[in-house]
Amino acid sequence: MVPQQLQFQWDRSSNSKGEAGGESASVCQMTEASETPRPANPRLMEEVVQRENLIKALKRVQANKGSPGIDGMTVDEVKDYLKIHWPQLREQLLGDEYKPQPVKQVMIPKPGGGIRHLGIPIVIDRFIQQALLQVLMPVYDPTFSDHSYGFRPARNAHQAVRQAKEYIEAGHGWVVDLDLEKFFDRINHDILMERISRRIGDKRILRLIRRYLQAGIMSHGVVLERYEGTPQGGPLSPLLSNILLDEMDKELERRGHAFCRYADDCNIYVHSERAGKRVLGSIERFLSKRLKLKVNRNKTAVARPQERKFLGFSFTSGRKLKIKLSEKALKNAKYRIKRITRRSRGVNLQQIIKELNVFTRGWVGYYRLIETPTVLRDLDSWIRRRLRCFVMKKWINNCHTRYKGLLALGVSDRNAKPVAGSRKGPWVMSNMKPVQVGMPNHFFAKRGLQPLLNQYNRLVTAI
Repeated sequence: MVPQQLQFQWDRSSNSKGEAGGESASVCQMTEASETPRPANPRLMEEVVQRENLIKALKRVQANKGSPGIDGMTVDEVKDYLKIHWPQLREQLLGDEYKPQPVKQVMIPKPGGGIRHLGIPIVIDRFIQQALLQVLMPVYDPTFSDHSYGFRPARNAHQAVRQAKEYIEAGHGWVVDLDLEKFFDRINHDILMERISRRIGDKRILRLIRRYLQAGIMSHGVVLERYEGTPQGGPLSPLLSNILLDEMDKELERRGHAFCRYADDCNIYVHSERAGKRVLGSIERFLSKRLKLKVNRNKTAVARPQERKFLGFSFTSGRKLKIKLSEKALKNAKYRIKRITRRSRGVNLQQIIKELNVFTRGWVGYYRLIETPTVLRDLDSWIRRRLRCFVMKKWINNCHTRYKGLLALGVSDRNAKPVAGSRKGPWVMSNMKPVQVGMPNHFFAKRGLQPLLNQYNRLVTAI
């Protein structure tokens, strides 16, 4: 709940809504400059700073939580800050004087190797970006392609995967799996701003977005200037990427292609390998010439859909097409589970199971779309083995400790001794029969472990 004091400090005089979003939902072909739509309300910033919009933005930022930016302010501190500083911030926004702070560079290791770079804005900038997003989304979203599924209201990854399945079932047996090289890092600011200005007439909004794009990146105490790209980590970034790539969507629609796009992940479905190669060459030239974007040839391919992944899913071969878990998604899940169950963390089994349940609840919630649940049964078995291994590692390399531990689990003296005296590693021992007898499935169930297959069945039944 936003404090009443804060609500009254936000401008009540600008409650009346402007004309944003009044554009026609029809979209012109971007190839003709004369068909560019008329820009929206030239006083859009007044809508951004409306009290109702700000309250909604604050609630969203608080709900999303997230790490502090370079100033160290947390989401729990932002309300008190705004009580004091909002009038000044509002004046700066309306007067075209607000200057965003540099983002904090955060490097996240990828499960398959490599590093993902995120840019974390300060909480106040996340709040302002969210307020901007809520005003800009109604202007742009009605104009976006029906083939675009990412970061849009009432659209999601599951819809994209289901649509992809329909294309394949309809005879589109080949896919152009398009990968844009370092897309978020290579967005051309001038091209993006020109596209935004086609619909936004308020120069203050345009200049503020430009400042966000050009805000530096704080890395090891040094601010690095940025001349291209939009950092992943701010609320506005997904919308900006959709605005830019909508031109590609319209071009693909103009050519009559069957495709699905989720953010920068785009699959184009065609009838033959030859057609796929022709489409790839053509769209590669379009992206390079019109949007200054480069296709990553090492990751882009023309192949059978069953040989590729799309948003973590893939498809089975054979007579009946089914949605399945991609190999990379399975590998990533195991990577996360290994990190949770590693012995060096210094936590007990109960805490490990608690953290596993938190992870698997969200993971199964996303992958409930699969139609081949056998993989979940196998993954459940692997998780229980990881937990047995965790317990065995806790007993260190001490025969007596292992022996006493197995006896405490109900393993007979005769069966406990060979395991206790084994020179095998914990992973090998975790698969030995006496260890499985001492820690059967219900051993973990009693401690609260939620099997993936049970979670999946509950979700599928509820649909």
